[in-house]
Amino acid sequence: MYARWRVGFMLAAMCSLAAVAVASPSRAAAHQDWPMFGWDVGRSSAPDVSMGVTANDLGKLQRQQVRIDGTVDASAIYLHGVAVKGAPHDVFFVTTTYGKTLAIDADNGKLLWEFTPPGYDSVKGTYRITTSTPVADPDRKFIYAASPDGMIRKLAIDDGKVVWSTSITRLPAREKIASPLGFFKGRVIATTGGYIGDEPPYQGHVAILDARSGKLLHVWNALCSDRHELIDPKTCPESDAAIWGRAGAVIDAKTGNIFVATGNAPWDGKQNWGDAVIELDPDATQILGNFTPANTEYLNEHDEDVGSTSPVLAGGPYMVQGGKDGLLHVLDWQKMAGTTPHRGGEASSVPTPGGARLFTAPARWRHAGTTWVFVADNDGTEAFSLDGGALKPRWRNSHAGTSPVVADGMLFVYDPHGGLYVYDAVSGHQIDKLDCGGGHWNSPIVVDGRIALPEGNANDHATRGVFDIWRIARP
Repeated sequence: MYARWRVGFMLAAMCSLAAVAVASPSRAAAHQDWPMFGWDVGRSSAPDVSMGVTANDLGKLQRQQVRIDGTVDASAIYLHGVAVKGAPHDVFFVTTTYGKTLAIDADNGKLLWEFTPPGYDSVKGTYRITTSTPVADPDRKFIYAASPDGMIRKLAIDDGKVVWSTSITRLPAREKIASPLGFFKGRVIATTGGYIGDEPPYQGHVAILDARSGKLLHVWNALCSDRHELIDPKTCPESDAAIWGRAGAVIDAKTGNIFVATGNAPWDGKQNWGDAVIELDPDATQILGNFTPANTEYLNEHDEDVGSTSPVLAGGPYMVQGGKDGLLHVLDWQKMAGTTPHRGGEASSVPTPGGARLFTAPARWRHAGTTWVFVADNDGTEAFSLDGGALKPRWRNSHAGTSPVVADGMLFVYDPHGGLYVYDAVSGHQIDKLDCGGGHWNSPIVVDGRIALPEGNANDHATRGVFDIWRIARP
């Protein structure tokens, strides 16, 4: 599953870490938050409000490189004007690979607080990592974060203190929290996978927690799915079926239904759901829809995870699902409803950029009555429009990228070899390229007149890192 998607090498020298003079950013008419990976519960990565950075602003941006205690091989979240230690601050929150969660002042890059999980020293420098992104509570007083000890914690925004901690695995040495956390109507949604090498036993599962108390409410296991509880993975005859895509659990905001994609494992359409796309009810107790490709056995045998990326809710009845097979499958989800096993039957499919394995989260953007899907992988970046049940290529380039973000009509794509590309989303014309160092899964956010991007690669097992913030330079 976790065949290492290295980008060849990190840049020989990261950009200079000298601090730069910064000033208040150019602001949107109204302040905005970026409370979770992908901005919304559907993980669109395409806000439908202005984020306060225009094409004319790009040449005025100045980068501050903030030194942090770890590598953030994920994305940041952001809240404006929240109370920290009794004073209002605009704040970025990130979780490092070994589980530290940091609150960083968005105006000056200063560390406001840092939470270090118990047992940090026993995992730092080891394979035990997380590449998860935290999620904010809508009350804007708490965030929720994961760590390699298998815990989800509720942290106070004011000071980073723990309100509760709940384990979502009985074997954290094997079951990894790789994907971002979600939040919907008072519940925290988390998923698990495995570590590089697929060493058994582990079980991909969805965990639903009560945000107020931390109580583990429900568990859906991708293998032994008839067991609705947190299980010791060795007690299930099968292993794997990781839920590890960059977007993790994707939620339909209208229904609360949860969509996930699983990694390589057996599929029988009954109790074992490897290499599948699954729709669950909001409690994660019932399967409402399902799909696996016709060649599911081949995918399992050759480590070609469907779940190397997460489902894209493309609008109407359609869903887009990529994977390690180098294809984007368009699914008419109305035809995939129910518990009856659905094997094959895609509406259509097209290659990913260059036909490469897809490890990133596509962005979905509604513009002028058309649904656009932006996909980046190690071979390039491509834009599609959805026409009925087919993806129509609109533009493409050869610049590698991680998970794209659309803001104010521009597409922001981080090249893990180094550099943040900015394109006109409709034409694909390159507007700018912002300097920064190399990375891995990292992806940007564009919010409240700022751009934020972590650098670095979790596979380097570093305990120091860089967090980039771009703002409008002072005249």
